[in-house]
Amino acid sequence: MIAVSRRLSGLLLALASIGLAAASAGAQSYPSQPIRFIVGFSPGASTDLVARYLAEDLRQRLGQPVVVENRAGANGSIAATMVARAAPDGYTILISNASTMTTNHLLYKDMKYDPLVDLTPVAMVVSAPFVLVVNPSNPKTKSVATFADFVKLATSKPDSINYGTGGIGNLAHLSFELLGATIGARMVHVPYAGAAPAQAALLSGEVDVAFDTPNALPLIQSGRLKALAVSTTVRWRDLPDVPSIAESGYPSFATSFWTGVVAPAKTPQPVIDTLYKAVVAATEDPKTKAHLLGQGNIEVLDSVAFRKKIAHEGELNAEVLKKAGIGKQ
Repeated sequence: MIAVSRRLSGLLLALASIGLAAASAGAQSYPSQPIRFIVGFSPGASTDLVARYLAEDLRQRLGQPVVVENRAGANGSIAATMVARAAPDGYTILISNASTMTTNHLLYKDMKYDPLVDLTPVAMVVSAPFVLVVNPSNPKTKSVATFADFVKLATSKPDSINYGTGGIGNLAHLSFELLGATIGARMVHVPYAGAAPAQAALLSGEVDVAFDTPNALPLIQSGRLKALAVSTTVRWRDLPDVPSIAESGYPSFATSFWTGVVAPAKTPQPVIDTLYKAVVAATEDPKTKAHLLGQGNIEVLDSVAFRKKIAHEGELNAEVLKKAGIGKQ
């Protein structure tokens, strides 16, 4: 009986060794097939554009097709859930913004993923300010030329200003909640299925104001949108004449967002390392770098630092939601 038990133990150890060897060999040969980048937002949004710039670079750098798939909805939760349930082999990757990883689990009761249990941060790529913009063709805001003008309008008529965002719990939503508390104004939130539809709503006059991304720069330069302020403590390099909210009399105000690369939990470390090194190389390539700079500051964090950032921002966002009285839905 003891001999049989020993033989069985030996067989199990041998099988385990074979499995580990096969997994190691698979990781070392990565990638050997097409990679899918899953994006939880609509085409044309900042997250989508970062995904496409990276995909174009990495398909040449890694020698395999990299396909971008948009699975918009629920503030990126649909895409995140899809990736969380995918095989942890590096072939289904989430290109995520900050809100999907730092606020959704605080807002939705029926969450199908935990951002730091079911997903593995790979690399943060870019960070950027929000730009507070209005439509100068909108009768309600046509006389708003400065941030001070906006504060005066918003505080003089409670609940008369509608702001559009990419969804409930989106960081633009949290930024407006923080802004309202900071300047003492009540505004009405109108959520959309992504930043691109929210921007379209602002251009059509459906909403009065928005926190847009640097992706809105051409619309600002053409005069279709009017930039009033940026959300970070310093001015945005491409809008040097637009002040920050902090320097406009509200020094405690500061918000920003980021876009990063995320894999399913238990993805082998060699695969994580390969993806991270490829992302670093992409951000250093002159052509890809120029594209990414149009979406924000290049700020690459490795897996460990990125995980710490996500955890910290989740704690901060929990406080913002609590103060705003926004509970789980």
